[in-house]
Amino acid sequence: MSFKIVVDSCCDLTPQMMKAGCFIKVPLTIRSGGSVFIDDETFDRSDLLASMKADENAPATACPSPQAYLDAYEGGAEDIYVVTLSALLSGSHNSAEQARHLFEEEYPQKNVHVFNSCSAVSGEVLVALKIRELAEAGYPFKHVVRETEEFIYRMQTFFVLENLDNLRKNGRLTKLQSVVTGALKIKLFMGATKEGEICKLGQALSVKQALGKLVDYVAKDLDHEGRVCALCHCNAPERAMQVKQLLEQRCQFKDILILEAGGVTTVYANDGGIVVAY
Repeated sequence: MSFKIVVDSCCDLTPQMMKAGCFIKVPLTIRSGGSVFIDDETFDRSDLLASMKADENAPATACPSPQAYLDAYEGGAEDIYVVTLSALLSGSHNSAEQARHLFEEEYPQKNVHVFNSCSAVSGEVLVALKIRELAEAGYPFKHVVRETEEFIYRMQTFFVLENLDNLRKNGRLTKLQSVVTGALKIKLFMGATKEGEICKLGQALSVKQALGKLVDYVAKDLDHEGRVCALCHCNAPERAMQVKQLLEQRCQFKDILILEAGGVTTVYANDGGIVVAY
C-alpha cells in the first residue's frame, strides 16, 4: 500500500531525512520587521534572527491554510499520515483536519489520519520517523495509527532557551512565568504536558545549569532506555554536541539525532535554544 507523510514546517526533518521521498512539508509563514519569511527550503535563519533582534515587536507566525494541506494530500498515495505541532500551540492541526474532511468527501476510498503531536520540533520529527518505520514495515493503516498514537502518548519533550521574549510576547507563557523570568533573568527548564501545553519543570541561573537539570531529568526517567532521542538546536551546534555528549554519558538511548531549527522553531527557540524529545 502506498503512503505519504505530510508534516508542517515545525517538524525539523534534516535534508537527508527528506530524501526518503515519503515526506511532504507544508510551510508556516513568519512576519518579522516588516518582512515575510516562508518556512520552506528558501528560509534563511540568519536573516530571521537579525530581523527579530532589530524589531521591538515579536514575530508572528501563521499556520498553513486548509488548502495548503489539501494540495499536499493530493496524489497517488492510498494512506496519508499527517503530523502537526501541538493543537494547543497553533492552528496548524485544525487546518489539517479541515482539509482531511474535504479530502475524504472527494476521495472516500483513501485513508487519512491527522496526528496531534502534542509537541513540536524534535517531537514532531520522532513521530514522523515512527510512522515511516511502521508504514515501510508493511503494517496496515489502522495499526500504524494505533501504534503512533501510543508513541505520542509516551513521548517526552523538554527545552531550554536563552531568551523567552518571543514565547512571552506571543502568549505561550503564563503571566507568572513572564514576570519571574523577566525580573530575575533566570533560565527555565521547560517541557510539554501530555496535552501539548508548555509547562515549567525547573529553573537555573544559567543555560548551562538549566541544561544540566534537563539531562538529570532525562537520566532519571528509565522509560528513555532503548529509545531514539532527537535534539534540535537554534544556531548552537557546539551546545547541541555538548548536550549530546552528556546524554550519551548519562543515558541509554538507542540513538541521538542532531537537528537544526527551521523557521518556526527559530521564532520560539530563539538564538541558542535547545529542544530534546524522545
